[in-house]
Amino acid sequence: MSSLSYIILASLAGGVLSLLVAAMVAFSASAALVPVLVSYAIGALLGAAFLEILPHALKEGASVSIVSATLLAGILLFFLLEKLVLWRHCHTTACEAHAPQQPGHDHGRSGLMITIGDTFHNFVDGVIIAAAFLTSVPLGMITALAIIAHEIPQEVGDFLILLHSGYSKAQAFALNLLSSLATLVGGVLAWYALEAVHGWVPFALALAASSMIYVAVADLIPGLHRRAELGATLQQVLLIALGVASIVATEHLVGHLA
Repeated sequence: MSSLSYIILASLAGGVLSLLVAAMVAFSASAALVPVLVSYAIGALLGAAFLEILPHALKEGASVSIVSATLLAGILLFFLLEKLVLWRHCHTTACEAHAPQQPGHDHGRSGLMITIGDTFHNFVDGVIIAAAFLTSVPLGMITALAIIAHEIPQEVGDFLILLHSGYSKAQAFALNLLSSLATLVGGVLAWYALEAVHGWVPFALALAASSMIYVAVADLIPGLHRRAELGATLQQVLLIALGVASIVATEHLVGHLA
């Protein structure tokens, strides 16, 4: 097979296989457990942003100041995007989007934010897969396996956030499927113009990290404070730690695969 054929197959596998595994895990949870498991999603998002995505952006050769500035700009961008979502729903403070939120529903805002950020991340995964296959086929296969491994816990978190945000299971799957196709787009574009696309990788990674940090801190963590009792707090802390640990574990697996 040609290198482009390998890139297309690996990009589809990297996006779709991790999506299917994550969907099985997330959808097996009962509806009552979804708000509880949001704590796990917070840990997975923050772990992926700080322990996997941002370090990778710095390894791509960008300076700390450029990555930090892009991260800050991304957080402000997602703040404005969330405002636009609110304004789209209504133009007065009497609108339901301004009313106190019901537990487990935020009118789709955090789900939309995380989908946008995950699309950036998936696009970068495609660029990485293409670069690996253009080096050698074995390296490309190892890279694709590593991407599937590190995507699964993050995709589980994304599904939980979409369900928590008010999307149905079918809608959550469709949004994640569309987002995963960005891996294929990134892989094909990188095959045609790797040098030009590769220069944008640190910026795309920093934007992906900013969406995860923003959703976790601005949209999800405030909801945890509605349950202030000691038992609930301990449960939340443990699940957040589990989310972070799942990212650390998959990074350790990726290191062995490499």
